Amino acid sequence: MDPAPRLRTRRLDLRNGRVDLSHGAGGRATTQLIDEIFRPAFDNPLLAQGNDQAAFDVPAGRMVMSTDSYVISPLFFPGGDIGSLAVHGTINDVAMAGARPLHLAAGFILEEGFQLADLQRIATSMGRAARDAGVAIVTGDTKVVERGSGDGVFISTTGIGIVPPGLILSGDRARPGDQVILSGSLGDHGVAVMSQRNNLGFETTILSDSAALHGLVAEMVHVAGASLRLLRDPTRGGLAASLNEIAQQSNVGFLINEHAIPVKDQVAAACELLGLDPLHVANEGKLVAVVAPEAADALLAVMRAHPLGREAARIGEVIADEQRFVQMITSFGGGRIVDWLTGEQLPRIC
Repeated sequence: MDPAPRLRTRRLDLRNGRVDLSHGAGGRATTQLIDEIFRPAFDNPLLAQGNDQAAFDVPAGRMVMSTDSYVISPLFFPGGDIGSLAVHGTINDVAMAGARPLHLAAGFILEEGFQLADLQRIATSMGRAARDAGVAIVTGDTKVVERGSGDGVFISTTGIGIVPPGLILSGDRARPGDQVILSGSLGDHGVAVMSQRNNLGFETTILSDSAALHGLVAEMVHVAGASLRLLRDPTRGGLAASLNEIAQQSNVGFLINEHAIPVKDQVAAACELLGLDPLHVANEGKLVAVVAPEAADALLAVMRAHPLGREAARIGEVIADEQRFVQMITSFGGGRIVDWLTGEQLPRIC
């Protein structure tokens, strides 16, 4: 008896095709979407096993896990896209504990009708960002929702990493006298994204600062060791939210100097045009460090020697304050309270 003929499946039309509901149904179409878009883009031995999970060995140390979801609009912006952002953002969340990121998981919510060409472009960007960072995307999931129920694509990423033995970085470790160091200029990501919004479009050469920071963090940990109290990436809510969060966790206050905070002229101009405060604008490739005063100079030097920390600046210090206020000396010599962001200043920014 002749063997049953193999079913042939026409390859995806990656130029003109669109996502349909069958791509999320778990059948042949889902497998084809994975095989022709995600698997080539993320290619690595663990993913190639084809299991519903990835099994791997981990080195000694404390494990860190973090997850985040990305709903940015538009999906493509100067300096990046939702794919690279989803990789960088979760790597950075893991790295802020001083951890070496190991692996990522990625979940996709696709809207029926989304162009396959754009999905392939996003997946390719994710794969490139992960390889450049030395972090593999080892497992994932795909769902498709009906047309009109989404906005093209939403991505969730989960990352794990390992903290070296003896290293503890935590938001409750800031102490009065500690110095506050920012790795670079504020607001680049938020302004780059806003410049592409249909209702706000304005011309700028500013690129998103989206980047994986774990290499910079590793050098910071190496030079500062236990003197490094904590790290935080000022994403949604910006630097203002990060400092207020730390003030609450550590029961301290902050005194920062406006003239010491790097903000590019174009970013400052765009923020003035839009009525935004750069302290509240999201960043995707910057970090704020709190460090013991005796280690601040060495930490600043090693940061400035790294490509992602060339603009690093000492912007203030931790003070004793039962009210846990973040205070700022303005460029005019006055003072003001830097409060939490009220409401949503920049929706769908990350």
